[in-house]
Amino acid sequence: MKIIYRGAESIIYLDTFDGQKVLVKERVKKRYRLDQIDEKLRKERTRKEVKLLTEARKLNVLTPVIIHVDFQNHKIIMENIDGIRVKEFLNSAMKKDIEKVCFQIGELIGRLHAGNIIHGDLTTSNMIIKDNQIYFIDFSLGEVSKRLEDKGVDLNLLNEAIKSTHFKNFKICWSNIVKGYKQEYNESNKILETVKEIEKRARYMER
Repeated sequence: MKIIYRGAESIIYLDTFDGQKVLVKERVKKRYRLDQIDEKLRKERTRKEVKLLTEARKLNVLTPVIIHVDFQNHKIIMENIDGIRVKEFLNSAMKKDIEKVCFQIGELIGRLHAGNIIHGDLTTSNMIIKDNQIYFIDFSLGEVSKRLEDKGVDLNLLNEAIKSTHFKNFKICWSNIVKGYKQEYNESNKILETVKEIEKRARYMER
């Protein structure tokens, strides 16, 4: 077992299952919560994430294949996507490749939103490129929602993440994400207007 990430709610580690190398996400017990509440929350959140990963694949958005779910121990055992994070890719790729990948990202988010799936943590750290295909990972903050506001918040988070992490390529990245999003999702203009409203509210709060 090799731990590769330790978060507030879970640990993620490499392990083996039925003879194959896998990635395991295990929701850990929180001592500050009552046992009964802690057990219920971990079970519900595990179940929700499994559902979102599965539903995303039905929408033709690649996610790690779920191999086994251990609800008793709050573990999701899944395919290990051994590729490059989009975060690293965007900081080193050629302009034409950045444009292509960002357009694809926009398309994939459009498919999720058309299916009313909110990722909840859209950052380039939660996208992996493997064999020229993009995988979305970590739906732990995700939900199912038809609300324009929720989809707008989802996109706005990505906008802010790219501004802070990929500021040199922000315009190229964002314009191509928007192009891909518009092509894939017929409600895209409403969501993009919502993103502008969210940005205005944020600027007002800063004042």
